[in-house]
Amino acid sequence: MTATEPHVLYEKRGGIAYVTLNRPDKRNAFSPEMLVRLCDVWRDVADDREIRVALLTGSGNQAFSSGGDLGTTIPLMMRTRPPVGEWEERFSRDRKQLYGAILRGATFFKPVVAAINGYALAGGAEMVLGTDIRVMSNEATIGVTEVRRGLIAGGGSLVRLARQVPWAMAMELALVGEPVTAEQALAMGLVNRVVPPDQVMSVAEELARRISLGAPIALAKTKEAMVRSNGLPFEEAFAIEAQCTKDNAATEDAKEGPRAFMQKRPPVFAGR
Repeated sequence: MTATEPHVLYEKRGGIAYVTLNRPDKRNAFSPEMLVRLCDVWRDVADDREIRVALLTGSGNQAFSSGGDLGTTIPLMMRTRPPVGEWEERFSRDRKQLYGAILRGATFFKPVVAAINGYALAGGAEMVLGTDIRVMSNEATIGVTEVRRGLIAGGGSLVRLARQVPWAMAMELALVGEPVTAEQALAMGLVNRVVPPDQVMSVAEELARRISLGAPIALAKTKEAMVRSNGLPFEEAFAIEAQCTKDNAATEDAKEGPRAFMQKRPPVFAGR
């Protein structure tokens, strides 16, 4: 990476938004620039009707992300030093951009696939927990390591972990603060696939491509129903599912899918 390259790379192809954390020389640690750019990216993902799924990864072959930059982002979050330069000023005007950047409390429901090409630690692991489908290198590790730095994993992990893996595993990850191997992550259900390093991106991209075959609104409403109903009593959860089903049924794509099936042709979904 050159000094002029942005800390986030973003492109769109075939209904897929490719989002790459781009500080390989810093193990893709979250800089103020990266966090501000990520917030802009996620807003565009949410607003662009052509995008059906996002694919998130890190540059290089060492790290997905090592979390918040201890020299810049963390001091700014802790207010232990003043901001310097445009990106730090922009970040300091709204420190909650950290949460938006790493998908804590995201309000859009387009699916996000993570290609975990290297270790994901601290905030990097928390960002993974905000994604939906995860492909991990068999040489990578993942760890919620904040307690080892005198911090807590307040980027969503303390809420999400116990909803995504068994309680005892969640507590071990959060309290011991040691990274686990890809095989351990797979065994506890934290990731979907473990593959050799040179296959991570291709497998993740294939999953994203297969997701993109679905109707955009149906995809988003499916995720919305699952996210919003998670942990609720059945009656409340079913009400959310019913509303999402009703919303989707009113779309043109809900008519196009069955019509295309009966006409023995691929559906042409328009996202409306």
